[in-house]
Amino acid sequence: MSQSSKKMKANERREYILSLLKQRGVPVTGGSLAEEMNVTRQVIVGDVSLLKARSEPIVATSQGYMYMNDGKEELTYQRTIVCQHQGADTELELNILVDHGVHVKDVVVEHPIYGDLIAQLRISNRRDVKKFIEKVHSVQASYLLELTDGIHTHTIAADSKEALEEAEAALEEAGILMEK
Repeated sequence: MSQSSKKMKANERREYILSLLKQRGVPVTGGSLAEEMNVTRQVIVGDVSLLKARSEPIVATSQGYMYMNDGKEELTYQRTIVCQHQGADTELELNILVDHGVHVKDVVVEHPIYGDLIAQLRISNRRDVKKFIEKVHSVQASYLLELTDGIHTHTIAADSKEALEEAEAALEEAGILMEK
């Protein structure tokens, strides 16, 4: 009988979640974890919150939960860019970045009450972009940029400065990069 097919105690379930996230190295949705362990998604949300409270480096991305392995996926060059556009141009923006070999780590907006709101994106290819856009539409979510008249920042990373510079130039040409 597999570990996930028998009823687990809460602490065993959390250790199993942690083990799965470490092994897989790719985002895992809360829904798929809940299904595998025969619990509700809300139970998984609580388990992950308790794991984070133990200082486990788990992040919730638009594709699911990820365990951050000592910066293994860190690329050499990184910077923050400021963009401004409407939600309809989000797919264009993300595709421009990934087409230049750039990874989009996050999106940040400055909310007047809550301060910086940060969402981990971890988007690195067109497939990730497509999945992100489809998920936004399927759950009828709003883009964070809608809170700030389209102004937002991204932390982007690549294996060369040239890739970052070329991506920024393409965003500027498309009217997405905010003027300096």
